Amino acid sequence: MFSRFFIDRPIFAAVISLLITLAGAVALQRLPIAQYPPVAPPTVQVDCNYPGASSAVVSQTVAAPIEQQV
Repeated sequence: MFSRFFIDRPIFAAVISLLITLAGAVALQRLPIAQYPPVAPPTVQVDCNYPGASSAVVSQTVAAPIEQQV
């Protein structure tokens, strides 16, 4: 029933099709799209103090275990 309406009126169907296409083209131009949206990567910050230790000792005894757990 519904399709018969458009089969009997091909010019009307073509005009409706063009109107829908034009409306889509206008909407596409006005659609705000961010090419690269601002995304903050997940970060973890750990501060630790080891008074009197060298950087190698801190790296082995503090930083390595924390990095393995994270």
